[in-house]
Amino acid sequence: MTGINYRELLTRQNPEKSLVFGRKRDVGRNSFGRITTRHKGGGAKRLLRIVDFKFDKKNVPGRIESVEYDPNRTAFIGLVTYKDGEKRYMVLPRDVRPGREILASAKAPILPGNRLPLGELPSGTLVYNISLSAEGKAALVRSAGSFAEIIAHDSGYATLKLPSGEVRKIKDDAWASIGQVSNEEHNLVVIGKAGRSRRMGVRPTVRGSAMNPVDHPYGGGEGRTLRGTRRPKNKWGKGTRGVKTRNKHKFSSRFIISRRTKN
Repeated sequence: MTGINYRELLTRQNPEKSLVFGRKRDVGRNSFGRITTRHKGGGAKRLLRIVDFKFDKKNVPGRIESVEYDPNRTAFIGLVTYKDGEKRYMVLPRDVRPGREILASAKAPILPGNRLPLGELPSGTLVYNISLSAEGKAALVRSAGSFAEIIAHDSGYATLKLPSGEVRKIKDDAWASIGQVSNEEHNLVVIGKAGRSRRMGVRPTVRGSAMNPVDHPYGGGEGRTLRGTRRPKNKWGKGTRGVKTRNKHKFSSRFIISRRTKN
């Protein structure tokens, strides 16, 4: 079992009260109370932080006040106080400490944490919090340690290589933050025991072959049996392991130059 020594990385323990709220978690259930996503439930109580992904405060400099833990995401967040007095949370880039000034502007300097249109950034720049349109919110590359690389610019589009290995085009007027997302050691954490996983809100996963025939295509039989079906499938009989599930007619397919690499 391994963890991260947060004492060396975080500068504040309690969140900003005006930017947090409590809410009962859905834990994988819909409005009828039926389970729609399995393996969710329980876990420690957590407050939701209001994190800014819209970045509609353009040309107003802000100062990073703290580096904080957010139980609802893998990256660290920082409290930013803007020059007009407003406070907001943002996902922090790697190696940015309190006291740094950040700016969302087309003329901002190319420094980690600053936010600019993709067309203003040179090839080779690492970016995160990428929006898909000029007024859209940050939608891509938001998890701990991730980054995308700008490969080229052509005909009003920027070509980016995403963390999955996918290469795609995004309009030059879409915005992105410079740098790599903080908490880059997150993927090295070993949960180590079931109890720790339960506190994170993850319930046990049961093998299909351990179920009854009524519950899974692999269920039943005397003792341990082989899969017994022509191709692998999930609990509901849908194909798994290499079966393409992406909609063939998805509108964004024309922007994808090469698909992500298979794991």
